Amino acid sequence: MGMKFIELKNKRAEKVGCKISERNRSIVKYYTEYTEFTEEEVVDEFLLNLLDNKKFLKCVEGKRYNKRILAQLFDTEDDANLALLTNNLP
Repeated sequence: MGMKFIELKNKRAEKVGCKISERNRSIVKYYTEYTEFTEEEVVDEFLLNLLDNKKFLKCVEGKRYNKRILAQLFDTEDDANLALLTNNLP
């Protein structure tokens, strides 16, 4: 078995300024203590779970330039094409 290389932690990460409720800040704070991840890592991982929402992906599929949008949402264009194929719901 060959050596696995360390991947970049935050690919194209940008600082975002948004307001969240005190409750959600507390959830993130205590979840970071529980998991020992940073707040940024917790939020980043949680947001990736939104890609499991078939209704959301169906909405994206209906948009103009959907392949470009899906390529932004998924790591590779191959993943985006796979999402188009596997999420075509009636």
